[in-house]
Amino acid sequence: MYTRLLKKPFQNEKSFFLFGPRGVGKTTWVRSFLTQPLYFDLLETRLYTKLLRDPQLLEALIPVNFTDWIVIDEVQRIPILLNEVHRLIENKKYKFILTGSSARSLRKKGVNLLAGRALTYHLYPLTIQELGKDYNLEKILQFGALAAVLNEADPQKYLESYVQTYLREEVLQEGLTRNISDFARFLEVASYSQGSQLNMSNIAREAEIHQKVVVSYFNILEDLLLSFRLYPFTKKAKRRLVTHPKFYYFDVGVYRHLRRLGPFDRPEEVGGIALESLFLQELTAVNDYYECGYQIYFWRSQSGLEVDFVLYGAKGLVAIEIKQSRKVNIYDLKNLRAFKEDYPMAKLYLLYGGEHKEYHDDVEVIPFLTALQDLPQLLGYKDIKAY
Repeated sequence: MYTRLLKKPFQNEKSFFLFGPRGVGKTTWVRSFLTQPLYFDLLETRLYTKLLRDPQLLEALIPVNFTDWIVIDEVQRIPILLNEVHRLIENKKYKFILTGSSARSLRKKGVNLLAGRALTYHLYPLTIQELGKDYNLEKILQFGALAAVLNEADPQKYLESYVQTYLREEVLQEGLTRNISDFARFLEVASYSQGSQLNMSNIAREAEIHQKVVVSYFNILEDLLLSFRLYPFTKKAKRRLVTHPKFYYFDVGVYRHLRRLGPFDRPEEVGGIALESLFLQELTAVNDYYECGYQIYFWRSQSGLEVDFVLYGAKGLVAIEIKQSRKVNIYDLKNLRAFKEDYPMAKLYLLYGGEHKEYHDDVEVIPFLTALQDLPQLLGYKDIKAY
């Protein structure tokens, strides 16, 4: 088991939510900190049925004068149970850990997430800081960094099962869509938009699904923390910019599994998107775990010049380009320098497949793997001691 960067939730005695997609290791993480918790798994059918029918039964399942942590796994399956949790926190001073795969779905069902009486944290696929010497870039680019997949003898088979589990347990059982075959087809079609601006009408046509349904399917992916949408950076823009967001699945292995390769696909194109996707999942995790506070965007000018990632926050403005090539030429720096014209205060980084750092005036060129290892420092985090 790997030591995770997330440690802050246990620095006080306050109840908290822990959200993250299935397979990131939420249950393992919780149990690594606790010795004698009271554990309720809402994927257990009998317990789920009892508490769904009578949420007040929860109190009767807790021993009298219990003072340790109470864990409720997959809490989004019974949103109304949070009313009882709220009451028990107030009246009995119990400490709860509430794990789940969707905060948004709870809010959409009218739940207020305990009105601030429980903090909220997220867990992500494993990062290079967490894996250390076991980090295998080639393997992770192919199969991703879900905690479970790294120990599988057949990671491809696991990813296939993982996708089917979500279709069956999350989407179908929760009634998020009535047509599971359409949703399954949509998942594959959406993978061809990885790292690209979303064109809903094109996706609807390719998936043979109504455009309004496609929009709802993308919302489902975000509800289940299975995807990100990056929006264009337009703050104080001097020129007219694009408005459509870019789409990414949350884990590069899930993306590679859904993105079926065919005879017309160029491996270097898919590999470049995989590299970009991996960086985003590492960036998202480190930005959150170390509380760097950046909002993550992309930038694209009307003329088509594009910067993969723009980070905006109290620590400053950072623009990052990802290149798969092992050499850097003047053309590779063009987009970053165009961004610099609009935003002179920005720090510029180009991450590439080479082995040595280079310095081209205001652009720092860094080997991709080195950038992942040094990501907290690149984001301005001074004390490398993890949260």
